Amino acid sequence: MFPTPSTTNLDVARVYEPAEDSFLFLDLLQEELPFIQERFATANAPTPLVVEIGLGSGIVTTFFHKNILPNALFIGTDINPYACSISIETSKENGDTRYFDVLRTNLWDGLRPGLVDVLLFNPPYVPDETVPSIENAVKTDDWLDFALLGGSDGMQVTSAVLDRLAEFLNLARGVAYILFCKRNKPVEVANSMRNRGWIVDMVNERKAGWEVLSIWKFRKVK
Repeated sequence: MFPTPSTTNLDVARVYEPAEDSFLFLDLLQEELPFIQERFATANAPTPLVVEIGLGSGIVTTFFHKNILPNALFIGTDINPYACSISIETSKENGDTRYFDVLRTNLWDGLRPGLVDVLLFNPPYVPDETVPSIENAVKTDDWLDFALLGGSDGMQVTSAVLDRLAEFLNLARGVAYILFCKRNKPVEVANSMRNRGWIVDMVNERKAGWEVLSIWKFRKVK
């Protein structure tokens, strides 16, 4: 087992503290190591671009750099300014991620289409009638809900990413890893994406308290 990156400077009042969903992602990446290295780390292969949407504490990108593809290029995005800062601190605390840039932005905004080789996304998946707004977060300094609340079915943010997956992923070799809870109805989502020309596989699942979490792998049919 690879060690979990440390997050000494984490501000848990503003930035999502690593929990069962985070650790499920780390375990999944370790299991997917042979697939990812065969796909991206072969001789003469172009340097891959790894993008994490919703960096949070930064432990997933840091783990990926240290243990999966050390020579990749990394970009992380988050709407939460505190998450952007903390993710850089997490990287430095664990040996520093080379070629790592952080964008404070909404999901894909600011990225060039067609260049993402590996997408990592642990979204706000909790069903709730409200979705956080920038205006309210600025007024109340309540940024944590951006990592948690995903609309009435928990899918509002995830659907926005899936709808543009074909636009931003490198369709020749790109792969996306996206986490769902059972209430998001991931089987239905997977079938819908298959109908749109994607290869979709559940690659990990775990019961976390009363919730069942799963991670699904998306690739485009060639």
